[in-house]
Amino acid sequence: MLTVLAVGAIATLLVLILFRVTSVLVALTLVPVAAALLGGFANSLGAYALDGIRAVAPVAALLGFAVIYFGIMNDAGLFEPILRSLIRVVGTNPVRIALGTAAVASIAHLDGAGASTFMVTVPAMLPLYQRVGMSPLTLTCITALAAGTMNMLPWGGPTTRAATVLQTSATQLFIPMIPAMLVGMAGVFIFAARLGRNERDRLRGSAPAFVDAEDAFTLSETPVVAAPTVRRGLWTFNAALTAVTIAALFTEVVPLALVFMVAAAIALVVNYPDAHEQRERLTSHGAAAMMMVTTIFAAGVFTGVLTKSGMLTSLATDLVSVLPGVAVRHLPTILAVVSMPLSLVFDPDSFYFGLLPVLASASEAAGGSGVEVARAAVLGQMTTGFPVSPLTPATFLLVGLANVDLADHQRRTIPYAFAITLLMTLAAFATGALSL
Repeated sequence: MLTVLAVGAIATLLVLILFRVTSVLVALTLVPVAAALLGGFANSLGAYALDGIRAVAPVAALLGFAVIYFGIMNDAGLFEPILRSLIRVVGTNPVRIALGTAAVASIAHLDGAGASTFMVTVPAMLPLYQRVGMSPLTLTCITALAAGTMNMLPWGGPTTRAATVLQTSATQLFIPMIPAMLVGMAGVFIFAARLGRNERDRLRGSAPAFVDAEDAFTLSETPVVAAPTVRRGLWTFNAALTAVTIAALFTEVVPLALVFMVAAAIALVVNYPDAHEQRERLTSHGAAAMMMVTTIFAAGVFTGVLTKSGMLTSLATDLVSVLPGVAVRHLPTILAVVSMPLSLVFDPDSFYFGLLPVLASASEAAGGSGVEVARAAVLGQMTTGFPVSPLTPATFLLVGLANVDLADHQRRTIPYAFAITLLMTLAAFATGALSL
């Protein structure tokens, strides 16, 4: 009965999310409640749900305050001089422009938000591409590869969702994968250089019109930040604060949520000392933070009820008995390879909250590691895969800003994205983040 309930709950969740029947928050809240009531767990439902909420509270706090902090830094203009300098350096050389695109997108994605990355990178670089004659598909491809690889950051969507499902810390998942991520970023720049050389060869023989890189930046219809909020005289302080904040994340001297909470408070006081300005900044970024936090808490209810009631354990046990032993034992390897293509079928919420708990539980039931299953999923599903998936709204923002067709963008980007996934997977095995 428990297995049937688990299958029913997960299938219902996937249908509700994939077909947009309800919001993710509604599905994650009501489905486990209904399953618990049908299974006769009414008396324990509250305790199960609260256990799940307590387990994900640190992740929710980390994500909420990280969104606010990086939003404040973006408002204050921390990234603008860096982006301007990069764009100024690339000139009209297609290879440099391609490498500059990768660098701009990587820096812009430090906030972990795909939409803001695309809104910064594409309008800033597109005028250069148009003046030189480079294909905008090259721009969307490189931007997608850089943003996708950087999406592994501990405050990014995939790592946060995976940590929520496993009820563990984001850094436990992320830190062992840092070498793999660095290898992936090296691959991004190598592929960017290759794409730039291809564009240079295609354009060879023509005389591209000269465009000053600073002028190209100002041609952008979408400014990096709103001018009234920029604090140019505080750039050094903001850069130092960000460096200390990121360093504190990896040392884990204090809880990660507290790191961003304190950093956000300091950033507000220094950059916007007026209480009214502080409220405006919090209001500006609070909606995005609250949406993520409430979704994480709802996911905690889902995983808490299904875990504490024994539904996931029963499903995993039965799954292990049905699947070939070799497949279960090598589940992290299999998932690392197929996770990027799965991003074209599953949206991030249905994959991480619906499918990943079952796979992780099955691996643990067979004596494997659920954490390694989650790492394998993060390597491709909604990292390199998110900027090409039609199930991710940010993908349409990317292709819309560059005015390219989604199918053309997918044909150009998917082979490179899959190659980077495989490259990071090999690095993860070589460094011990995944084991055979």
